[in-house]
Amino acid sequence: MLSRLVLVSANSLKGSGPLGAGLIQASRSLKTSSQSLAPLPPLPEKGGKVRHGIFPEELFQLLYPKTGVTGPYMLGTGLLLYMLSKEIYVINHETFVAASICGVIILGIKKFGPSVAAYADKLNEEKVAKFQEVKDVAMSSLTQAIEDEKKEQWRVEGRSMLFDAKRNNAAMLLETNYRERLHMVTNEVKRRLDYQIALQHLHRRMEQEHMVNWVEKSVVGSITPQQEKESIAKCITDLKALAKATQAKATA
Repeated sequence: MLSRLVLVSANSLKGSGPLGAGLIQASRSLKTSSQSLAPLPPLPEKGGKVRHGIFPEELFQLLYPKTGVTGPYMLGTGLLLYMLSKEIYVINHETFVAASICGVIILGIKKFGPSVAAYADKLNEEKVAKFQEVKDVAMSSLTQAIEDEKKEQWRVEGRSMLFDAKRNNAAMLLETNYRERLHMVTNEVKRRLDYQIALQHLHRRMEQEHMVNWVEKSVVGSITPQQEKESIAKCITDLKALAKATQAKATA
């Protein structure tokens, strides 16, 4: 309530110079104090130890170093006697009514306390079991989410390897295309060179044939009819001599 009042006053005094700025800063500090951001301590599942049903154990532990073991009892007895002697507390009919009511309450606690406590513990255990089940489901889902995230991170780490493999495949494809084109160019160049070589051989063969035909024609043209008759006669004579020699060898 005080912080709201300070905030309203600060808004009304926003244009009043340093005073308004100081009030605004104070309201901010009240709203975002370090105490409000502190973690809350966990609630205890069971209450502290008591003696005689109502007196906390911490009171006895506090008085033990100074008064000893009987100190708390003597202190309580002294305070009671002091109140009775000074008539601070006067015993009347209300005292007996209060004693009766306290006795009934103590009897009810002694008789029905364990069963009520067991029922309350059962209800508490059921609630804790439900909360634990919800917690386990949330933990399992979060654990699965963490595993999925780790798997995705692993996949992201392997993505670089996949990209490297794809780059290598692309480089191999480019190299294969380059070599295929280089082989095609080599074959084309070889085919054209073979064509040029075959063309040169054809020219040389035609020149040789033309030269042989020209020489033969020149030789035939230079032979006279008389030389032709003499050559034929000499050939016939050589054939007859060869036949006689062959016949002589056959008869011998």
